[in-house]
Amino acid sequence: MTHSVPPDLVPDSTHKPQNASPAEEPGGAMTFFEHLSELRKRIIYSLYAIGIGAFIGIYLSKYLIYWINKPMLKALADAHLDPKLIYTHPAGYLNLVITVGVYLGIVLASPIVLYQIWLFVAPALYKHERGAITGFMCSTVFLFLAGIAFGYFITLPYVLHFLISPGPLFMLQRDVTPMISVNEYFDLILLILLGIGLMFELPVLIFFLSLFGIVTPKFLWKNSKYAILVISVIAAIVTPTPDALTMLVFMAPMIGLYFLGIAVSAVVTRRRDRRLAAPVEAR
Repeated sequence: MTHSVPPDLVPDSTHKPQNASPAEEPGGAMTFFEHLSELRKRIIYSLYAIGIGAFIGIYLSKYLIYWINKPMLKALADAHLDPKLIYTHPAGYLNLVITVGVYLGIVLASPIVLYQIWLFVAPALYKHERGAITGFMCSTVFLFLAGIAFGYFITLPYVLHFLISPGPLFMLQRDVTPMISVNEYFDLILLILLGIGLMFELPVLIFFLSLFGIVTPKFLWKNSKYAILVISVIAAIVTPTPDALTMLVFMAPMIGLYFLGIAVSAVVTRRRDRRLAAPVEAR
């Protein structure tokens, strides 16, 4: 005796499963208030990390201040001047210790802060997007630290040598003796190092512009001469000294990073075009 099966229970072989593979499936959906609660938790953990990092940074700041002052003391000694820095406010040095400690604490806490950001955004991403974001974070941190190192070891000695050493600019000012405030010197250091660190993020900017199709490697290569002109203007503005040598020191890595960005753009554009050209079933 045969039994008839209702038509709605018969499996339809013409339809494919709607669920994507685990590798392509994003995290579970969250309500608006669950998102707010998750964001609040990540912000609190990040603030805890920054607070602990600042506490450690204030303890270690005296060692960092020694390395911060070292280029200036060397420049003063090379100019045959008294290698000393001063502070003009009773709490000047204390403010410097706290300021340096807070900045150092942010640097120490940055891996944890980035990890909290990752935990917040990762559930909404696909597997290939998670890999791209991880690479983006690592490259951003690496380029920024590379810019800081370049500024401290290469750019800063040129800048301080020009500012301190006697030359044509100071020929009529032989009776003027520099008394460098450690607080103002730290502001100069911060301006130079952060500026160069941000300039080293140029490939990351090109990566995003290429990812959204705003620029292409062909466009970047065709307009490279205009880019070099813009880089020259930016270097002239950012360079704290008017000499051409320091300006060239600023320009050289920016031009190199621009052409590195062209290579990054080529890779991103090729992958995007390959993904768009693939059939829907193969995605």
